[in-house]
Amino acid sequence: MNAFCSIYFLVLVSIDRYVALVHPLSHERIRRPFYAKLGCLFVWGLGLVFALPIFIYRKLKFNSRLNLTHCSLNLTFPEQYLASEVTTITFSFIVPVIIILFCTVKIIQTLRKRLMEVLNIQKTDQKATTLILAVLLAFLICWVPFHVTKILDVLQNTGILKCHITLTIVQQISTYFAFFNSVLNPILYVLVGKTFQKRAKELFMLWNKTRTASFSRLSTRLTSFKL
Repeated sequence: MNAFCSIYFLVLVSIDRYVALVHPLSHERIRRPFYAKLGCLFVWGLGLVFALPIFIYRKLKFNSRLNLTHCSLNLTFPEQYLASEVTTITFSFIVPVIIILFCTVKIIQTLRKRLMEVLNIQKTDQKATTLILAVLLAFLICWVPFHVTKILDVLQNTGILKCHITLTIVQQISTYFAFFNSVLNPILYVLVGKTFQKRAKELFMLWNKTRTASFSRLSTRLTSFKL
């Protein structure tokens, strides 16, 4: 659910950048807190719907060969397994990536067509777009190997792919790459996002100021107590 919501939040941000740069007049009308909240609720609701099969079909299984108990989907028929995997790959990767790539291509085309004066006026939009492109690139690098491995695994288990490739180690490595994306995103926001850097600095200064004030009050109380 976390990975599903993460990519669709990236979809929303990509659409926001697309509308802001390609259709700026429409962007002014729809860029309101209400629509932002509505979009977030929609993504979390969609993530919850797609996570329902996990809660319904999950079951603890004991692997005697590895001597461990693990939680997995209890899908008794091959058709159920195939439908589950195809749906997951389609809606958690293929569809959002197509939307994001479309928005990205249109954004790049628009930026190339604009004059230097216009670009200088909209430096904030440029920085935001650069951040989105960096996050998108990181997402593709981290998640493409995972989904490619998943597709190969589905083709093997359904007998469509007639080969004996051991995907266990590759699956583990690609899973690590996928989870590393959650670690990489905050780093990108710090390195590329100037607004994020500014807000983080303000938050740190506020925390430091509050801490200093609390320490001063404590010192005053201790001094008064001694007197």
